[in-house]
Amino acid sequence: MAVVHICRHGQDEDNFEGLLNGRRDRPLTQLGREQATALSQKLKERGMTYDIILTSPLQRANETARIIGEALSVNVETENELVEREFGVLTGKPMEQIRTHAGENVVQGDRVLYFLSVDGAETFDECYDRAARVLQRVDANFAGKCVLLVCHGDIGKMLLAVRRKITWREGIMLPYFANTDVLET
Repeated sequence: MAVVHICRHGQDEDNFEGLLNGRRDRPLTQLGREQATALSQKLKERGMTYDIILTSPLQRANETARIIGEALSVNVETENELVEREFGVLTGKPMEQIRTHAGENVVQGDRVLYFLSVDGAETFDECYDRAARVLQRVDANFAGKCVLLVCHGDIGKMLLAVRRKITWREGIMLPYFANTDVLET
């Protein structure tokens, strides 16, 4: 089994604008780059070392991972299944429109209102299963190694839920996963 830490990307343009990005490929803001740089310095100061960093293919996570990797002298590889949950018709919409599209099919988390189903969206069951596949591959390929996964809010919580052996519903109720937070599994 690998030692896995999960990092959410730095602030991106959609985060700044209060939009639901899902798989929309938006870059980091200047603050997002500063957050990633500050995190890499904090990790260095704490003596954290990783054998590899795996990142979502979306540029907000990829750029965050590359900033960390460069600072820590760690190779970064893309893991396509670390991509964010597909948000369907809510992609690019303001957060205030969640209830408009999802109705009562929502769950209030710590600081996030989660939609459970809208047209074209990946369900949390599907996202949880994808997280399980990622962790199976990580454990098989990096047994005994320390791995940083740089990804997104929803898939990050599902990775944590799988690792802690709790349900996806319990996973979304975990504390808020802020930009550049690092969670130990």
